[in-house]
Amino acid sequence: MDASRIGFVGAGNMAEALIRGLLGAGAVSSGQIVASDISADRRSHVAKSHGVRVTESNTEVMESAEVVVLAVKPQGMGAIVAPLAFASAGRTVISIAAGVRLAQLSEWLGADRAIVRAMPNTPALVLAGMTVLCPNTACLKKDVQAATQIFSAVGDAVVIEREEWLDAVTGLSGCGPGYVFVILDALAEGAVKLGLPRDLARRLAVHTVLGAAKLAAETGRHPAELRDMVASPGGATLAGLEVLERGNLRAILMAAVEAATRRSKELSS
Repeated sequence: MDASRIGFVGAGNMAEALIRGLLGAGAVSSGQIVASDISADRRSHVAKSHGVRVTESNTEVMESAEVVVLAVKPQGMGAIVAPLAFASAGRTVISIAAGVRLAQLSEWLGADRAIVRAMPNTPALVLAGMTVLCPNTACLKKDVQAATQIFSAVGDAVVIEREEWLDAVTGLSGCGPGYVFVILDALAEGAVKLGLPRDLARRLAVHTVLGAAKLAAETGRHPAELRDMVASPGGATLAGLEVLERGNLRAILMAAVEAATRRSKELSS
């Protein structure tokens, strides 16, 4: 990322994943990263694991970096962010706090501050995440590019302009891994019920879902088309699909996305 220094206010799991991804991709050197955390144990772990500079001072991070990621929990975020308002001038500030809207961040930091909301998901911890970015009107092209490059280091990243979409994003990609884990567990347990060893069943389920997702991503084909490719008339796949249709699996998953979206709106209101 040129000569930009990147700061992290909060050095928890997501911040560490971003640090690991940036260093692994060669986007920055360890000397270009500074992170703060209230926990001495976390500071020690991150410093030893990645060779980056750590501090207890959030202000020091804001003053030291051109791009700062706010990687703290939404609860009590104002008490952490508001004191950084003066130091945030001229910085690109990125927040990964779910439910904390751009207007609130601007109120804490200043109306003229370049702020980007980011909604990553937990697969970012293994560099396979999906992050949606939403910049405020104060952001320039360089601010959006910086945010995109940071989150592209831990998976895929896409930029949207309508902040209200982030609730649906939360319901889909933010919460989606949870839905997939339920599906994985059910697939594996179905095979265990039929006599397969649990370790083998789990391995088969994981790689089936992983491979199906990769096939959809790399071919760009509609999921329905890919489904039809594997569902031969009168075959085993079609018999299984008929059970899923009778159980309204599609409707249930759609309802789950809608429920999570509603809850996201409630939490941010």
